[in-house]
Amino acid sequence: MEPTHVLAIDLGTGGPKVALVTTDGDIVGHEFEPTSMLLSEGGGAEQDPEEWWTAITRATRRLLDRGLVDVADIEAVSVTAQWSGTVAVDASGNALMNAVTWMDSRGAKYIREVTGGTIKVQGYEVRKLRSFVQKSGGVPSHSGKDPTAHILFIRNERPDVYRATATFLEPADYLNLRLTGRAVSSHDCITAHWLTDNRERDQIAYDDELIALSGLDRERLPELVPSATVIGTLTDAVADEIGLAQGTKVVTGTGDVHSAVIGSGALADYAGHLYIGTSSWLTCHVPWKRTDVLNSQASIPSALPGRYFIANEHETAGECLDFLVDNVLFADDLLGTERPAGVFQKLDALAATSPAGSNDVLFAPWLNGERTPVDDHTIRGGWHHLSLASTRADMVRSVLEGVAFNSRWLLDVVEKFIKRPLPSLNFIGGGARSDLWCQIHADVLDRPINQMVDPQQANVRGAAFVASIALGHATAEELAAKVKVAQTFRPDPANRAIYDELYGHFKALYKANKGLHAKMARH
Repeated sequence: MEPTHVLAIDLGTGGPKVALVTTDGDIVGHEFEPTSMLLSEGGGAEQDPEEWWTAITRATRRLLDRGLVDVADIEAVSVTAQWSGTVAVDASGNALMNAVTWMDSRGAKYIREVTGGTIKVQGYEVRKLRSFVQKSGGVPSHSGKDPTAHILFIRNERPDVYRATATFLEPADYLNLRLTGRAVSSHDCITAHWLTDNRERDQIAYDDELIALSGLDRERLPELVPSATVIGTLTDAVADEIGLAQGTKVVTGTGDVHSAVIGSGALADYAGHLYIGTSSWLTCHVPWKRTDVLNSQASIPSALPGRYFIANEHETAGECLDFLVDNVLFADDLLGTERPAGVFQKLDALAATSPAGSNDVLFAPWLNGERTPVDDHTIRGGWHHLSLASTRADMVRSVLEGVAFNSRWLLDVVEKFIKRPLPSLNFIGGGARSDLWCQIHADVLDRPINQMVDPQQANVRGAAFVASIALGHATAEELAAKVKVAQTFRPDPANRAIYDELYGHFKALYKANKGLHAKMARH
């Protein structure tokens, strides 16, 4: 079958990217529109759903106006979005407040209350922990950053919103509601609520016991539909608004983690990939459902029907570079400095002048706490072992290396979980555009790193692949072969000893500082 085209919408934390992608995964063109993040005391991190929609409409119109594809040849819309967020909507589908994003930790105290008890393991009452893990594969994080905690926060601190809410939706599902008028969630997208029985991949459903343990109301949760299926068509009004043909199909939404897993091309069981964007993760598909409570990771439903993959996450990765640029090097303040064009390429060139190990300067990338392998929302990052001899190049390179040490920490627990080494990793996300960061990861992880073609487009490619499966155009095996490697970076043995030593110091930093940071935390 000749490939058709998909309008893929990728709602990232920094704003939506929209792309025209063939059902074979070829990127025809894309546009981006920034959106803002609203941070507040107490761990608040919100975004305006109406701003999302305006940005998506503007970017889509701009993309379609380029005339790259006949609108009649766009067969479907496929949405992927920042995962583990919450949008409260009323019976008419209107958002009742800002979206509570995956970075928001204000529900932490409420989730601790509902999951606690007399006899506890890792802070969870034993019986509750057993039920969550046995059925869903995971448990609501004590960081407060899962949707269940978000909903509890709204119920306790925004009771008027809670009473008016008809449905709580993931960001991807909210966008699909705007597109089709249907408030549904897929078997994979709903997982981070930890309210579904996932033991049989083809028979996923809400579990009454888990809902009761969470203290939530079933009637405020969306209808569930199978992964990678068509959920409807664009409403006539939306088709006219964004410039697509009436009757264009819309497929199930996915979390960004799920779409990246598919867009990485690592679709076989135990084929690993590494993603570095705002956050990061390191994962693979597996043929079983299993949970690693101690290291906050679990195998959960994939966006591929009938499949599981390992879910884990690092809170800040590429965001550490943005922090360096916007708050240290080029802050827009009284000093009057401005971010130059090509800043990340300049940082790469500067970092390359510092030797492997950054002259023993260590950077801890925990700027917003951490999730895996430790669920700790109070830990904080920063530079360590600075001296008067340390240079700006050392500090910049240490940020790249600090994120890579965090990736190695994750690799260690993933390989222990799957009981085998990952022979190589497909590297995707904005971080994979840096040849230097690819080589640093190869050296620190001691694994070949495959820099994928168009690594920053993995999410939209994955969304298009979900549509391709939903429309019956291809199987997962056929799609995996369509994702190409740009080049492979192999570990440099000359750097092995220095990185092994610094990695040991990196882990020791967490152990030495976690108690202090917990005491200093204001939320």
